[in-house]
Parts: sequence; C-alpha cells; structure tokens
Amino acid sequence: MGGDISESDARRWSDGLAGLHERFAHRFARSESRKSALAYMRGLLSPLERKNGWTVAEEAGHGGPDRIQRLLNRIDWDADGVLDDVREYVV
Repeated sequence: MGGDISESDARRWSDGLAGLHERFAHRFARSESRKSALAYMRGLLSPLERKNGWTVAEEAGHGGPDRIQRLLNRIDWDADGVLDDVREYVV
C-alpha cells in the first residue's frame, strides 16, 4: 500500500476544499489572497507529478508563479488563526 492517490480521489478532495477554505478565508485581508490560497491548496492536492510554484500556478491558470510565491512569502495573513480553524474542522 503506497502513498499514491488516484486522480479521481485528488479531484474529489480538491472539489471539497471550498468548504474548508470558507472556514478560514476571512484570515486573509484581500480577496486576491483568498483566491490564491484556494488555488494553492488545490494545486497541492492535484495529480501534478511535480509540485512547485510554477506547476501549481499553471494548474491554477496563472501566467507564472508570482501570485503563489507572493502568498507564501509576502502576504500578511493570520497563520495561527488558520491553524486553529483547520484544527477545529478536523476535530
């Protein structure tokens, strides 16, 4: 039993992220950041063979990795609040 997931599982999980994302979207001050966060989450669960800023951005339909890199490196968001929201969702 490996760690591989099927493409259909990945798509189903990606589609289900919208509900989880709604729980913590308010932790991002700007709508662009909220959209980038959801795109990043979907990219991580996508069936991409390699996952990096470029491939995740391309999967999201972005012209380059700038939005994803900005989300991860420059955007001010409440990481502790997101962690609390996700923990509450899981428990």
